[in-house]
Amino acid sequence: VVYTQSEILQREVYLFERLDSPNREPMKHLKAICFLRPTKENVELLVQELRRPKYSIYFIYFSNVISKSDVKALAEADEQEVVAEVQEFYGDYIAVNPHVFSLNLLGCCRGRSWEPAQLARTTQGLTALLLSLKKCPMIRYQLSSEPAKRLAECVKQVITKEYELFDFRRTEVPPLLLILDRSDDAITPLLNQWTYQAMVHELLGINNNRIDLSRVPGISKDLREVVLSAENDEFYANNMYLNFAEIGTNIKNLMEDFQRRKPKEQQKLESIADMKAFVENYPQFKKMSGTVSKHVTVVGELSRLVAERNLLEVSEVEQELACQSDHSSALQSVRRVLQSPRVAELDAARLVMLSPRLRAPELREPQSPGSSSRADGSCPLPAQLVSAVVEYGGKRVRGSDLFGPKDAVAITKQFLKGLKGIENVYTQHQPLLQETLDQLIKGKLKDGQYPYLGPNTLRDRPQDIVVFLIGGATYEEALAVYNLNRSNPGVRIVLGGTTIHNTKR
Repeated sequence: VVYTQSEILQREVYLFERLDSPNREPMKHLKAICFLRPTKENVELLVQELRRPKYSIYFIYFSNVISKSDVKALAEADEQEVVAEVQEFYGDYIAVNPHVFSLNLLGCCRGRSWEPAQLARTTQGLTALLLSLKKCPMIRYQLSSEPAKRLAECVKQVITKEYELFDFRRTEVPPLLLILDRSDDAITPLLNQWTYQAMVHELLGINNNRIDLSRVPGISKDLREVVLSAENDEFYANNMYLNFAEIGTNIKNLMEDFQRRKPKEQQKLESIADMKAFVENYPQFKKMSGTVSKHVTVVGELSRLVAERNLLEVSEVEQELACQSDHSSALQSVRRVLQSPRVAELDAARLVMLSPRLRAPELREPQSPGSSSRADGSCPLPAQLVSAVVEYGGKRVRGSDLFGPKDAVAITKQFLKGLKGIENVYTQHQPLLQETLDQLIKGKLKDGQYPYLGPNTLRDRPQDIVVFLIGGATYEEALAVYNLNRSNPGVRIVLGGTTIHNTKR
């Protein structure tokens, strides 16, 4: 995710293998660099490897803390003395954006408590992140969530046990780790998105920066799977947080720029200088050509899905449900949209899940048209989904008041934002995380709801913040964090989650 194969080739690494691939040939003229998670399975595979080494010399890097007993097992297996060094190089997580990371874990809790294996994995991922950023933080957690408290305690245990590793130069204001629970805001992952990265994930799905386009009608072979990475795609880096209307314009500009640079078909290569110029410009041109065809394909497919699934209308109703307190008109809109034959089952289910706003009963009654079947009597809607969402993120569970009576300032803000034009109809919703972090930065986050672990508290406003969402973050929240980082100089927020959600996940 963070290093492309071509970048690694430039470092003169020519062979890429997995430690568990069965029929690797011995190549004694090669040195091996191993980068592994320090799991039992990996250590065992490495022990087997060192007993019968296939390469001349081994440089072993573990992505997290490795136990002394595992190092001992490796030393005993290394009878031929091929290991040159063993290091810990902390990177036991997936770096998604410059300020966002994920652990690629789905389903970390069962009911209200952790799956033990997932708790261990999350603790490892979070402590590796802190080590790689060189942070020994104070920890706050969401009081209403038992899993948040458990994770906070587990991270604290590791910091205490490995105190030598966490002995970083003290900063004036200590860093802060804030642990939250997805169930406090089950609305955000259910909404349609209208900024590029979030929209791609919602409609096509991003998996370790890869997008599967094989189901796109008439797709060419080399575009069946594409990579979207801000690290080495300038267009994506500049557009990932822009909304869909702006991206259409920018794609057009990209195309026009590309047309201008196209080598003329009948270009006469008369002199050596002509040929040299052509050869020098060709790689750049080839790269640009790949970028253009990739983004034109992706944006074209997004447009097709938006039209086919009537998503503009669906999204408008969703935003109304998520952002407004008067529901009578919204419920009428939901009924109207549910009756449209163009609305996909997923989108219908999503609207019904949002309709109770995790509280209004009328759409959950079995006899109502939106509950267990569509108004025209066609495919049934997953009524279980609705009750599952209410059980997961309903009013009983939440520590915060997601839809509570807002104070006058907030209501005025909401109103002024609404005046800024039609664009905002689709993007007026703001995730709860934004408000939480806003209060945290201003030093107003209540200790009663988000207590510190241990006796110490921060006297100053925090500057270095790692916020972690148990149960998964979203790209809408990634956008909120990106904007908070930009509008608060001197504050640096990193967002992490057990996974990155879209509605399907």
